[in-house]
Amino acid sequence: MSMFSTGILVLTSPLHTLPLRIAPVLSSAAQLVERTLYVHLHPGLNLGSGSQPRPVFIPPVVDLSTLITRLYSNAADVCGHLDVRVLLTNVRAQSAACSGTQPIPNCPFPTPQSLSHSPDVVLTDFALQDPGQSHQVTQCLQRYTGHCYVCSPSLPSVLLHPQLMRLQEKDEGLKEPEEKAEPLETYSDVVVGGTFDRLHGAHKTLLNISCLLANRRFLIGVCDQAMLKKKVLQELIEPYSLRVQRLQEFLQDVKPSLQVEIVPLDDPFGVSVVDPLLQCIVVSEETRRGGEAVNRKRIENGLPALILHEIQLLKDAHHTETEEEKISSSSLRSRLLGTLLTPPKDTSDLPPLPYVIGLTGGSGSGKSSIAKQLEALGAVRIDCDKLGHEVYQSGTTAYHKVLEEFGSDILNGDKTIDRRALGRKVFGNQERLKALTDIVWPEIALLVKSRINQAREEGKQVCVVDAAVLLQAGWTDMVHEIWVTVIPDEEAVSRITERDGVTSEDALRRLQSQWSNAKQVEHANVVLSTLWEPEVTQKQVRRSSRYQYRVYTFALHERI
Repeated sequence: MSMFSTGILVLTSPLHTLPLRIAPVLSSAAQLVERTLYVHLHPGLNLGSGSQPRPVFIPPVVDLSTLITRLYSNAADVCGHLDVRVLLTNVRAQSAACSGTQPIPNCPFPTPQSLSHSPDVVLTDFALQDPGQSHQVTQCLQRYTGHCYVCSPSLPSVLLHPQLMRLQEKDEGLKEPEEKAEPLETYSDVVVGGTFDRLHGAHKTLLNISCLLANRRFLIGVCDQAMLKKKVLQELIEPYSLRVQRLQEFLQDVKPSLQVEIVPLDDPFGVSVVDPLLQCIVVSEETRRGGEAVNRKRIENGLPALILHEIQLLKDAHHTETEEEKISSSSLRSRLLGTLLTPPKDTSDLPPLPYVIGLTGGSGSGKSSIAKQLEALGAVRIDCDKLGHEVYQSGTTAYHKVLEEFGSDILNGDKTIDRRALGRKVFGNQERLKALTDIVWPEIALLVKSRINQAREEGKQVCVVDAAVLLQAGWTDMVHEIWVTVIPDEEAVSRITERDGVTSEDALRRLQSQWSNAKQVEHANVVLSTLWEPEVTQKQVRRSSRYQYRVYTFALHERI
């Protein structure tokens, strides 16, 4: 079981052995650390020599770049819950040791570096040769770490080697590399671009290798609104300001000496085609064509082409059939569907049972199909569209108020309200539309409350209020949770035209008259999407139907 929130892992094994060791080392570390794991690299560090070692600069070599990729890939597989960050403060072409007590310019840490998350423990893969040295080595590790990073003088030290003994024989079987490590070409100014939503291992690989390549400045273009329109589940993309904040924190930890510039990206090129100081752009095999397009633009602008440094895509060992094979933000967003994104508001003024879910979404989003699936799982479905028809029936309060407000020329021959005629009177007139909704919505709300009370009397546990205007009408005070269904506007238009026989223009106007997906998601506790095959939606619904557990827990708490 994890015992510490944040840890520093000091890797001492030679670079050529680390690829074999890194997965089990991370797995062992994940048993002790539950949130953030910093990784400090010092190949060949000897903690058992009897003298206190000092941090040194290690050169940027190709093997180090390869190791970083391998480390983040393994981390995604074996400890995906951890925020892993490879620290590069001590990576520089010129290598010089620290000695004595006075700061030396060539020392990687003239003063201890502050990290965003204060370490609770330091771990190492150092191979303890003599069990009797255990205390000496842990003390040495503690002092070494304190020289590098701001941490408690009594920071607990843990040797992971006892769990890694089985790797020792394999390590001994590895031959020392015959040739000197291949140096990595570095550059003054490096640029990358991306969305950087929900910072994950592939992002960190890109950022870490860019930091490895950059000696002076690191320029990052972050996709802003104009570049998000075609993204899958764009409504769940974190706000630009939050993505920038997380990038800044990560890079300040990884390489604080770099001059980091983060700018909004409103087109595929951004400042990469006009900045004369840039020397290198980091791409993947997937974005290489984009890098080549940047170079064509730079040449058109009279600027030299950038070096294209290509990194590997990281495979996602946990991807499903509907997700990309690589680690991607879109896959992470899809895994949020059907989960509790934000805690429900305080509903202590509502009876605990039945637990009421307010289900809403734009036209064509498939919310009614989701409501039916929840109904099949035992929930009572309250269809507000049907209740809307009821409030217009002859003799009702709303019937008389509508006639008084809009006149008798909206009646059919049988004295029922012609809703199309009524619609023509309010279409495009916000003032008249509000006059109508001020009459109708309160009456529908009364019917909803009546159905909920009926369900309570019948001993029902869960109700689903299926309402397209749940948020606009202000009916959230009747529900415990808000669930929103979303699909791209293009798909919604296609569904509406096929279902209702209207033109694409009419379908789009209908969508534009409603709240946008993004605005609705701002109020959501749970988000779902019917964009994929029905089986995928069913999995979301079943995932979200864990609400049953919350229902019973909530009810039990109330009774206690």
